[in-house]
Amino acid sequence: MSSCDSCIVRNSAICAALDSAEVEALNTLGRRRRLAAGESIIWEGDESVLVANVIEGVLKLSAGTEDGREQIVGVVYPSDFIGRPFGGTTRHSVTALTDANVCVFSRADFDSFAQDHPALEHKLLKRTLTELERTRDWMVLLGRKNAEEKVATFLLDISARLVEPGCEAPSGVPLGNFDLPFSRQQVADILGLTIETVSRQMTKLKRDGVIDLPSRRAVIIRDRTTLEDLAG
Repeated sequence: MSSCDSCIVRNSAICAALDSAEVEALNTLGRRRRLAAGESIIWEGDESVLVANVIEGVLKLSAGTEDGREQIVGVVYPSDFIGRPFGGTTRHSVTALTDANVCVFSRADFDSFAQDHPALEHKLLKRTLTELERTRDWMVLLGRKNAEEKVATFLLDISARLVEPGCEAPSGVPLGNFDLPFSRQQVADILGLTIETVSRQMTKLKRDGVIDLPSRRAVIIRDRTTLEDLAG
């Protein structure tokens, strides 16, 4: 695996908790892997045999229903950690939504390394608690928010992770300029809405000047304050 010193998520991934010598030791256990859009790296129901840091790209966490339908239960972005450390069966599949680069470790090797490096275990605990808070927030979104609030919240959440730096209005207010890694149908599935409802809400936001949709996947947030108000 190439040197961790040149890794673009070195200062934001879980390995940021380690010093240079520890990072180099972890480096010997891992390998880079390139994923094409649509390629899975972890499968629901399998034994947990690997974990990984996301370096580039966006991946989805999904679970299947008994009748074969897919439910997207989470999204991971660069610097996020995927997999289940310390054993067990994986509860969801992990699939690349875009072309992606990940730093992969054998779960057994990573577990052993983490046990010998409390700072890494502490970082994992903090990540877990953050994900728990995000999951609780998502429960509120799904259970209490209306369609307009759901779509607005979703766009804000995506822009917080994918927004291009330096994109500002003349007033200096940060905008959002990103490509959705989801189809409209996937957005609908995530939010518990129909694809028609998602399309209507996106069209309304565009008509009101809150966002712009220059292409099928591209989104530009023109009025973040209004979008935040609509998100409730």
